[in-house]
Amino acid sequence: MSGAARKILVVDDDPDLLRLLTIRLKSAGYDVTAVDSAEKALAQLSVARPHLVVTDLRMSGMDGMALFDAIHQTQPTLPVIILTAHGTIPDAVAATKRGVFGYLTKPFDAQALLEEVGRALAVGGAVGAAPPAGGDEWRAAIITRNPVMEDVLAKARLVAATDASVLIVGESGTGKELLAQAIHNASARRDRAFVAINCGAMPEQLLESELFGHIKGAFTGAVRDHKGLFQTADQGTLFLDEIGDMPLPLQVKLLRVLQEKQVRPVGATQSIGIDVRVISATNRDIESEMTAGRFREDLYYRLNVVALKLPSLAERREDIPLLANHFLAALAKKYNKTINSISPEALELLVSATWPGNVRQLYNVIEQSAALCSTPLIPVALVQQAIQHQQREFASFEQARKEFERDYLTRLLKITAGNVSQAAKLAQRNRTEFYKLLQRHELDPAIFKTSKQ
Repeated sequence: MSGAARKILVVDDDPDLLRLLTIRLKSAGYDVTAVDSAEKALAQLSVARPHLVVTDLRMSGMDGMALFDAIHQTQPTLPVIILTAHGTIPDAVAATKRGVFGYLTKPFDAQALLEEVGRALAVGGAVGAAPPAGGDEWRAAIITRNPVMEDVLAKARLVAATDASVLIVGESGTGKELLAQAIHNASARRDRAFVAINCGAMPEQLLESELFGHIKGAFTGAVRDHKGLFQTADQGTLFLDEIGDMPLPLQVKLLRVLQEKQVRPVGATQSIGIDVRVISATNRDIESEMTAGRFREDLYYRLNVVALKLPSLAERREDIPLLANHFLAALAKKYNKTINSISPEALELLVSATWPGNVRQLYNVIEQSAALCSTPLIPVALVQQAIQHQQREFASFEQARKEFERDYLTRLLKITAGNVSQAAKLAQRNRTEFYKLLQRHELDPAIFKTSKQ
């Protein structure tokens, strides 16, 4: 069963109800631990971390809310469901505003119980993800419990013990630089420099100077010698992000540096020996780039000794609540706000969103929500607004191109009052091709004939 591996801690001082809850949940395939007091629950939590806690609200000694508060202090992402009698429903509603996942009224319906448990487990991604243990500091910045990510990290740990070049492949925002930093942290070079550069973020001449350095007078504006990043990263690691965007002439020079283990600054006549481990990354299909002649095959094989592919955030949805709560804790501190948690409805929305911008987009959504939140609990409305805003920011290339084409064609038709010949001439396209563009975007020139602006 789907719930077979999920551990649930049930807490109730009514032995009959405790037995009934245990039977119901075990019959659904869950691994259930049952205790009859909040104090015993805390003791149990110190031994093993469940995926969910189901507790009665009113109990002798410590009550359900006191138990929740104690759990929330040490395990803020562990979902808690409160069981309550009809007379205490207002208390339960107030509890959900403080971060309790949800509540069920007694006597509860068995199906309603299982549905609420399933919902809590679906968004309880942080549960069971203990902080990195003693030997895992190298990967502490990578928050995950996804098996694909864990497999990538296992391979990263193995390759870190060597000096092999690594090519990290993944969509924008998946954490390629974090993985490169983790490999460096796990390597024998960990006490030396980790230097990163985005190869697609600067023009060719500047990128060449940044990578290889230059001497005084090498070009206009070179008023002093400049040590490049290869020299800066000597005996350490150099991370070349977006390597697929590197211009072809620079690819030739980079290949020579990797082959000879020497770098020659721009304008210099002598080469300088270097000892650098190179990790590169791209969100492009490099093999397609090679076929198109935009990326050198010999450089590709030099960089791609070991390839690691990062999954998109949509492929690791169980990590979304874990990441969201991790980001929230950091952002609440950054903005000096008392924000304890994200509402269950907001978490469900986060888990089901599309995330074209991946982890980077998720961080932006949580940051926007935290910045605007005025309560201890981030409501679903704020998250909804932030996601809508970020979806526009992280539109796919194809979507952005379609929107640009439609806006461009619309402007041309407005300018020419629907005259296709004039519009095609302005666009420097023939009439047949221009008509095809209009048909693709379902634009009728006739509606612009009386709207000249």
